[in-house]
Amino acid sequence: MTKISPEIEENMQGEVIFPVSADVSFASDGFPKYKLGPDNQILEEPKEENKGPSLKEVVEQETMQLSDQHKRLSVRDLACKFDKNLTAAAKLAEEAKLREVASLEGHVLLKKLRDALESLRGCMAGRNKEDVEKAISMVEALAVKLTQNEGELIQEKFEVKRLANFLKQASEDAKKLVNQEKSFACAEIESARAVVQRIGEALDEEERDAQNSKNQAADVEELVQEVQEARRIKLLHQPSKVMDMEHELRALRNQIRDKSIVSVKLQKELAKSKRAEQNKSAPYVLDGSETLGSSLQLKPRSDSSPPLSKCSVQWYRVSSEGSQHEVISGANKTFYAPEPFDVGRVLQVDIVSNGQKVSVTTSGPIEPAAGLASHVENLLRKSSFEFSVVISQMNGQDHASHSVHAFNVGKMRIKLCRGWITKAREIYSMSMLLCGVRTSSNTAAKSLFWQPRKGLSFVLTFNSERDRNAAIMLARKYAYDCNGVILAGPEDQA
Repeated sequence: MTKISPEIEENMQGEVIFPVSADVSFASDGFPKYKLGPDNQILEEPKEENKGPSLKEVVEQETMQLSDQHKRLSVRDLACKFDKNLTAAAKLAEEAKLREVASLEGHVLLKKLRDALESLRGCMAGRNKEDVEKAISMVEALAVKLTQNEGELIQEKFEVKRLANFLKQASEDAKKLVNQEKSFACAEIESARAVVQRIGEALDEEERDAQNSKNQAADVEELVQEVQEARRIKLLHQPSKVMDMEHELRALRNQIRDKSIVSVKLQKELAKSKRAEQNKSAPYVLDGSETLGSSLQLKPRSDSSPPLSKCSVQWYRVSSEGSQHEVISGANKTFYAPEPFDVGRVLQVDIVSNGQKVSVTTSGPIEPAAGLASHVENLLRKSSFEFSVVISQMNGQDHASHSVHAFNVGKMRIKLCRGWITKAREIYSMSMLLCGVRTSSNTAAKSLFWQPRKGLSFVLTFNSERDRNAAIMLARKYAYDCNGVILAGPEDQA
């Protein structure tokens, strides 16, 4: 406060000073603290105590949280939230009204204060008058500040009203949803009750049926026992007749089995005799044993037969029924050694001379070698097995060296090596070929053709026919089990 000198005090006693109205109320007990800034602007000092966020900020924050969580809240919870926010918005509106009343009272107070200062300025002189004028300018700045606050209060009041309308509408919508969901829930409950009632009735019906069936089952069981007892009594009186019928049935089964075996043998003999009759009229004959591990050679039946050197020859595999003919690619010589693929099939050779074709067949299917199957079964128990071989040809050319190599047949691959030197090593694939040799040679029954990959092939000679056939069967078994590959010869129909 500005200090008043004694001479000024005497003049003030003669002037009438209007008192401040006592009916003015304030929102708080303390008057705000202000200070005069540059250009006579009123600067409000910051409050020392922080009472936390305002009610409007709390409402806005909860509204945002509701918007984020509306998918996780139930309809009833959402309605409760909206009701709470609606109450908070009403409180905020009441607070805005109080602030509006306080602002109006502030204007009245500032007007009365300015009138008092104006009347006081007329009584002052000198420095005291300057202080009064400064106080008047401060009061005017406060009035401007109060006007700005009123504008903000009006905007805030509008926002609060809009938010209250929004929350009110949302609350009504939530209540509608609650009622709707309640009606749906009631309908579902009624439906569930009806289903439960029907299930109960069905269970009762099933229980009655079970009780009836239990009673019937007891009657049926008793009837079955009576029938069995009657059969037993009947068999006691006629035991010989039943036994005779059983012996007759057993004898008939044995006769049918024996006749089936004889019928198969007769069919084979008939087919063999037909082929023999056809071969008798042919000018050529097959010489050799018709079993795996042997060799067959085509020879003229008489000196009047056309020389084989001037004839073209082709060997075929024929099914035992004679319905399928398979060309053996590369088997176009007079000499042929059967391989495991030929077992159970008839071999046929066609001779073409001067445009005329003559066919000669084996008397029956090629028979398997004795003990070869059990030998291969023993070899399959091992992870791999090595055979001693000699390379006769490599890429179609005769091999000069006759050194012994190891032909290793494994579950995943085949390897040909000599000591540390590896000639070839390949896994089973579609490009690999393996079959018996199909050229005229004295060692054809001991030799096989192996193509690990395109561009590389070998003709290998084993120590015996058994080793050659065992190696072929072992490799074909491993290849099929490993990659589903069927090892065959060139252009064979695997």
